Amino acid sequence: MRTGKAHPSLFDDIKIDYYGTMTPLNQVASINIPDARTIVIQPWDKSILMVIEKAILNANLGFTPINNGEIIRINVPQLTEERRKEYVKLAKSEGEKAKISIRNIRRDYFEKLKKLEKEGISEDEIKKAEKEFQDIVDNAIKQVDAMIEAKEKEILQVN
Repeated sequence: MRTGKAHPSLFDDIKIDYYGTMTPLNQVASINIPDARTIVIQPWDKSILMVIEKAILNANLGFTPINNGEIIRINVPQLTEERRKEYVKLAKSEGEKAKISIRNIRRDYFEKLKKLEKEGISEDEIKKAEKEFQDIVDNAIKQVDAMIEAKEKEILQVN
């Protein structure tokens, strides 16, 4: 998740119709970042400039591409307060998904431990493995929380 800064990954999901084949933008053009708020897209085949411009507009990224016949220049606008709040909600939502995934892994692991217990592994070894794995899970969740907090600060910081 980028926070109002120009970055080539903003266009990772954009595909263009390149001679009948849907092709990722980064495979038909170079994407450069001359400064923090500008993106320059230079296609290797100038005949697809209009196709690239249309794909960017259709992607609803909130950018207005400027086509000068050679390159496409995009000025990345400053994030509005409302957009920042949307990004914070999105970051928290993604963090929550990550924590749910971690908990699901823990549940699966604990179920496997129960099967091992039925197969004859001692209860002490099972408890030890559960505690060790729970420590790993707790640490992973703390890391996710820290990443969410850092991303929230980054998003809310007005440049």
